[in-house]
Amino acid sequence: MTAFDDLMAFQRETSALGQIAGRLGWDQETVMPRGAAPQRAEEMAAIESVLHARRSDPRVAEWLDQADPQDEVGKAQIREIRRSFERTVKVPADLAKAIARVTSSAQGTWAQARADEDVAAFLPVLQEVVALKREEGAALAQGGDVYDAMVEDYEPYTTGTQIADIFDQMRPRLVALRAAVLDRPVPQSLTGTFDELTQMRLSQKLATTFGYDLNTGRVDKAVHPFSSGSGLDVRITTRTSETDPFNCFYSTIHEVGHAAYEQGIDQAYALTPLGSGVSMGVHESQSRIYENQLGRSRAFTGWLFAQMTAAFGDFGISDADAFYATVNGVHNGYIRTEADEVQYNLHIMLRFDLERALMAGDLQVSDLEAAWNDRFKADFGYAVDKPSNGCLQDVHWSVGLFGYFPTYALGNVYAGCLYQTLRAALPDLDTQLAQGDTSGATGWLRENLQQYGGLYAPRDIITRASGVEPGPEPLMAYLEDKFGEIYRL
Repeated sequence: MTAFDDLMAFQRETSALGQIAGRLGWDQETVMPRGAAPQRAEEMAAIESVLHARRSDPRVAEWLDQADPQDEVGKAQIREIRRSFERTVKVPADLAKAIARVTSSAQGTWAQARADEDVAAFLPVLQEVVALKREEGAALAQGGDVYDAMVEDYEPYTTGTQIADIFDQMRPRLVALRAAVLDRPVPQSLTGTFDELTQMRLSQKLATTFGYDLNTGRVDKAVHPFSSGSGLDVRITTRTSETDPFNCFYSTIHEVGHAAYEQGIDQAYALTPLGSGVSMGVHESQSRIYENQLGRSRAFTGWLFAQMTAAFGDFGISDADAFYATVNGVHNGYIRTEADEVQYNLHIMLRFDLERALMAGDLQVSDLEAAWNDRFKADFGYAVDKPSNGCLQDVHWSVGLFGYFPTYALGNVYAGCLYQTLRAALPDLDTQLAQGDTSGATGWLRENLQQYGGLYAPRDIITRASGVEPGPEPLMAYLEDKFGEIYRL
């Protein structure tokens, strides 16, 4: 056994334990009894303690010094293990354990506060989370920018300033497009109610239509849709509403994009640093291109219109063209996950600015609700009506995911670049999608991006797959063309 072999064997065991921790999180969000929350917090803290000890084990440093692989894959493994190790050893074990314990319990507190519309009930535990994450960020930053250190967890080799520059390029065009669209007549609306069991059956069909392998995955319900796992166990959740089936269907397609990325990675990388998506921005590029450029296209919505008509009968939409406009309707709304393509990134920019301010100490947790409401009113032109439509709507801050939000908008930027190239590569794409056949598009993504997992750095894999340096122009051109045509701008 060489040092590299020893390192990889140790890494696979660590990754396997990480998958177990992830499964505990899935269980907590789907089927865990509510009363089990205190014990689950202790369980999560215990496994995080074990993981932190393994990730900071002095033997890892020794193996890294001795290992000298000559092939591209081996060098990439060393690069990612070294990056993770160097970050882990900066964070004290007691701090990592405390964060795991508090964020596990905070998740349940957030869910109850959201249901009760009670911000005050959530703020004390959020204060704990923010304080601990600031401490972690300071340890990681080593005198540098705390927020940059947090972004590194989700989008390696990217800084808050770089993200802000991209957002500054996008914001004026998004605001102008939003104003122009909202000045036009609104599309038709769905009418009636939609049986939730029927929604879940069609949701399952949509999942497999987009290539989700149910032999190594499953679809469940949760308060907040998410995807978890990698390799041979990749799970997604969705949610239902009797009056809004699109919430269920497009949440499912979105999460399948994440899951298909994980299922599409070369199995030779399983339980190694290369065996998962390389970043949350690249991950989000897959979920957003599945959901929007493919799932909300005129061609695919024609197929979906027929499926929904067969499942639910008449639901108030006259034809496939009207259905396409309805699916892509731009409306005032509060919820990020339900936002249309025009307004979605504005929701992310709001959160990005607020969490940067929280981590810098420029915004206090006690002032968060007022800051959110003020910013929302300024950006969207109307007031937040209740906390579940405002600062309590997302789970991310309760579980300590600071630095995560901007990757959603980066994913849209990356998806714009990929889609531009994908369309050129598949001239008959619309014909395929009109038949409910996504295999050409999803196969292209698997071949050009998904199979590589973490082999290449985030911006590098987007450049390799799309042939262009990542930037907002392809996304903005796509949005302006699409919604200009729908709304006759």
